[in-house]
Amino acid sequence: MQLSTTQLNPEQCTCFNLRKATRVVTQIFDDKLRPSGLRATQFSILAVMTGAKSSTINKLAQTLAMDRTTLTRNLKPLEKQGLIEITPGEDRRTRLVALTAKGQENLTQALPLWEQAQTEVIEKLGVGPWHNLLERLTETVSIA
Repeated sequence: MQLSTTQLNPEQCTCFNLRKATRVVTQIFDDKLRPSGLRATQFSILAVMTGAKSSTINKLAQTLAMDRTTLTRNLKPLEKQGLIEITPGEDRRTRLVALTAKGQENLTQALPLWEQAQTEVIEKLGVGPWHNLLERLTETVSIA
């Protein structure tokens, strides 16, 4: 079976366009967050962990819509930097992740940089389209 050119056009591919947009937005956040030493992905993980004393890796992966092994790879540098602590859970199969005082301090210092990136994205998109984007992204995540 031969595919038509419209089927092969990446500009019509949902995945291609979402990943392209994600790369652009991530670059904006990475650039703004650079002085903090955090990347956008790391900031997001730490931000999700605030407010909770600790969380299992599985629950954190579910919250972030990430594969457990990918999350574990992303947690290792944060643990090495002393921003999080990973400890055994109630049984051997679970591990608990907690934000350390250093992690909370780093996150607090990075917050104004994140706010700059957030403001830049909202200003470039416009408030209405930004709200619409968030609604559509929430709907998109719910299909999983």
